Amino acid sequence: MPDFSTFSPLYAAHTLETRWLLFSCDDNLRSTQHLHSLRSAIVFSPLILKFVAGVCRLVVAPLVVLFFLAHKYWKTRITIDAVEKFLQMQQMIGPTRYAYTDIVAVTGHFRDKLGQGGYGSVYKGILLPGDVHVAIKMLDGKSCCDGEDFISEVSTIGRIHHVNVVRLVGFCSEEMRRALVYEYMPHGSLDKYIFSAEKSFSWDKLSEIALGIARGINYLHQGCDMQILHFDIKPHNILLDTNFVPKVADFGLAKLYPRGNSFVPMSALRGTIGYIAPEMISRSFGVISSKSDVYSFGMLLLEMAGGRRNADPNAANSSQAFYPSWVYDRLTKHEPGEISAEMHELERKLCLVGLCCIQMKSHDRPEMSEVIEMLEGSVDSVPVPSRPFFCDDEHSSVVEPYHFLSELTTISEEGE
Repeated sequence: MPDFSTFSPLYAAHTLETRWLLFSCDDNLRSTQHLHSLRSAIVFSPLILKFVAGVCRLVVAPLVVLFFLAHKYWKTRITIDAVEKFLQMQQMIGPTRYAYTDIVAVTGHFRDKLGQGGYGSVYKGILLPGDVHVAIKMLDGKSCCDGEDFISEVSTIGRIHHVNVVRLVGFCSEEMRRALVYEYMPHGSLDKYIFSAEKSFSWDKLSEIALGIARGINYLHQGCDMQILHFDIKPHNILLDTNFVPKVADFGLAKLYPRGNSFVPMSALRGTIGYIAPEMISRSFGVISSKSDVYSFGMLLLEMAGGRRNADPNAANSSQAFYPSWVYDRLTKHEPGEISAEMHELERKLCLVGLCCIQMKSHDRPEMSEVIEMLEGSVDSVPVPSRPFFCDDEHSSVVEPYHFLSELTTISEEGE
């Protein structure tokens, strides 16, 4: 047999070479396979992305839409359930609940429209038996979206019985169709009379109306178990019955608070520019309280006395453009004898009480009960108030009020 030991070096070298070749081939094979995998991934990536996009479009998007609709339905259902729960309790102690078909019949299919407001349309109706005339306010979709204003109005005036507060006869609530049924006020709202020369009142009648409004507001503040803050006292929200007895109406913005609680959250910031109290805009003027209604009533009194809106840029005399500023100058820059010659005694009283009510700081204003005492007393018993903030001096008496009102308008619009 041949001795292979002599060939061992050569054999070893051959073996190493063979192994190296095998490893090299294996590495080349792996590199080739990796390259093919990479090419496949590049080729198929767009297809995979298209597949994923298709799945999202066909599956995920409908699920998102369904979730949104379910969430919206759930919120609406909760609102309706909350309103229904409230109304079931209210039925035992409050006004009558009517079906929507009853409302259609009472209004004669909404034939006689009395007016249009920010919260819906008002129609005249007749309740049977008895042929009782009523005014029915149909709340629009915007007012009904959360049910807050509806619950606020029913809860605040549903149990109130006062000669100077409008009476809520009944209501309707079927899903999102809601209506409020009030006693009918044949002479409409106060603004139609005080801003029209054709429908003016005597000073005695104006004073009587002012006193009635003050008593109605005071009842809301002090005569109920819970303090009711109206937050929207203005001529349009004062209704007049057959004998021109005034009644405070429209409680959509009203809020209930425990008596003696002076803190009202800033979320209550709503109202009408020209009547809204300064503290409703900034707490630097004081806390929001019943004094906020006193301010609005003061602006109303001045408009009743002047027979015009407080801010009138078209006034014949620029110094008269802002009535509260102009009338304050009239009351303070003349001798008492001259004032009495120029102004009726009751006009002067209404102006003085109004100026007391519109002091910029809430703590400088009287309570509504004190306002009633001033209106019932003689004009000499009414003190001359301090100069309101916007009546700065005779040179800025016109500029200042417009600057102040524009600030209120801007802040109010930003808060909406």
